[in-house]
Amino acid sequence: MKGAAALALALLQSADCCYTVPGYPISEVAASAGAAITINEKTALEYALGDSLSGRRAAVVVKHVGLNACADPLVHATAQGLRAGVVVVVGDDVRAAASDVVQDSRYYGEVARVPVLEPDGETIGPAVEAAFEASETFSRVAVVRVVPDLLDADVPDPSVPRNDREGSLADPDLTMAGRAQASDLRTAAMFAWARSSPLNRRPDGGFRPVVVYPPPTDPTAIPEIGRPFLKEHRLLAPPLSPGEPERFSSRGFSRTFCRDCPFHPAFAILRKRKMRAVCDAGCAILAMNPPYRLGVATYGLGSSVAVAATGTGVALTGDYALLHSGLAALIDVYERGLPLLCIVLANNRMGMTGGHPVPDILRYIAWADPVVSAADDVGALHRALTPPREGPRTVVIEGACPEGGRHDTVAYRDL
Repeated sequence: MKGAAALALALLQSADCCYTVPGYPISEVAASAGAAITINEKTALEYALGDSLSGRRAAVVVKHVGLNACADPLVHATAQGLRAGVVVVVGDDVRAAASDVVQDSRYYGEVARVPVLEPDGETIGPAVEAAFEASETFSRVAVVRVVPDLLDADVPDPSVPRNDREGSLADPDLTMAGRAQASDLRTAAMFAWARSSPLNRRPDGGFRPVVVYPPPTDPTAIPEIGRPFLKEHRLLAPPLSPGEPERFSSRGFSRTFCRDCPFHPAFAILRKRKMRAVCDAGCAILAMNPPYRLGVATYGLGSSVAVAATGTGVALTGDYALLHSGLAALIDVYERGLPLLCIVLANNRMGMTGGHPVPDILRYIAWADPVVSAADDVGALHRALTPPREGPRTVVIEGACPEGGRHDTVAYRDL
């Protein structure tokens, strides 16, 4: 069979869900794998991360320029963790046959500190399964890079049995700095895994790496397709040990919302109802901390909508985060009719970056027929903050941040 058909079959064997934005050279792979077409690549990866939270392996099939749109959640997932494996299959158009730029996607391994595998015809099936296993072992997304020559080549049957493992989300007692430190520890372990991978050995005794990030110890005399990535990284070493990851207990406090934050009543209702949310970057991220601990995970600005749609079913976002990059995902969720409670904290400002003004969100989401409630209308909040029985619902909670307000802290002894 052709490499494109073999890759699609490998994805069907190893993944439970698959998403794509088609384009040369991966359109045939995505179609044969039955991948759902999403509004953009970032939304595709966010859906996959939501599936992961729900225990489903998920694949995302994109071309090289599409991987750029995935960068924010790709990098965030390395520190935040995941449960079931998530693999991005990226097709590099190395000759710009149907693209406006040439790009070598292997470099995202270094940027995001994620495993990158580059199979040949003999290792398509094992490489895809190994990528899912690595994603689960190191609790981060894995990348499989392919090029047109492989997709057009005649290759053997890729059948390989699944070997599901279990990833983990970041320890909720770690600070954000602590999460980054803990992910560095796993990155160091990833180097040892990569350099001992049996995929890097051929039966004839020759050396051909399939795991290309972290790089093999001796990449000399290996022909590369694209830039000399392996040659450039031949001396790369694992990150130095960061020591014990920082915890709230060692730091002595946890950050939380301003004392006079208008949204406290909404958070209290969500906590009383034990509703777990995917939190957005911005003030909403503080809901992951004590005293509320509403958040399950966060994967970057504008990410909560799509992740929650396939994950917890509850998204907690701000008006700026939604305008920044969440709107496209909200459109996609409504088009699919996915069950989602999207809670928008509308304070008309960028709360985490200096209080800069934000346009009125209602002007741009009127099509979603949102439920609008004042932040201090407890009765209306009780009625609005319930998961929809079917399809999505958007709830906009309007409140004004206190002038001169500052994020409060909770001493560890009080947690």
